[in-house]
Amino acid sequence: MGPDTPDSRARGAHPAVSTAGPARPATLNLGEQVRHLRRERGWTLDEAGGRCGLSRAALSKIERGRMSPTFGVLQKIAQGFALDLSDLIAPRPGGGVSGRRSVTRAGGGEPYVTDKYEHRLLAGDLTHKAFLPFRSVIKARSLDDFEDWDRHDSEDFIYVLEGAVTIYTEFYEPIELQVGDSIYLDCRMGHACVTSSPQDAVMLWISAP
Repeated sequence: MGPDTPDSRARGAHPAVSTAGPARPATLNLGEQVRHLRRERGWTLDEAGGRCGLSRAALSKIERGRMSPTFGVLQKIAQGFALDLSDLIAPRPGGGVSGRRSVTRAGGGEPYVTDKYEHRLLAGDLTHKAFLPFRSVIKARSLDDFEDWDRHDSEDFIYVLEGAVTIYTEFYEPIELQVGDSIYLDCRMGHACVTSSPQDAVMLWISAP
């Protein structure tokens, strides 16, 4: 993702769902999961990278755990393998879901951590969801922490639970949100989130395709 404006140094990390597919073994970490999926299909790194819109080198680093992909990249991988993003992040044995009810206890949820964000996928035991709910901790403190904007094909809703966060977007002036504030975003627009309080900001982040 290259810069588009003088301030476009920001890349966020949030997802949009893609087409659904079978769940995979729960014992694999993300890199092992991607390698497992690729080998299961008989794809080379070049072929899998082409299907996911990633370079061979980038995909290889992800498989070996040497790169933590953003949610935008995870979206590309899920699309390339024709999976629901929740199956890629939080795979479970078996493909069926009995009922549409899910409870996530405090401190629970499937973790996905980068150096900018710490996300926990809520209701991770349900597949083919209409939206993806996350509890997100914003560890980034400056746009200098990012290389570029994040863009992905979803509309997101953010509600601040703790602290304060500054939302940067390519079409609007930055806006700071305090506890109880919320924002709805077309995430095809470049965006990034930075904590602006002494403590890390915590948000409920809902992403819908």
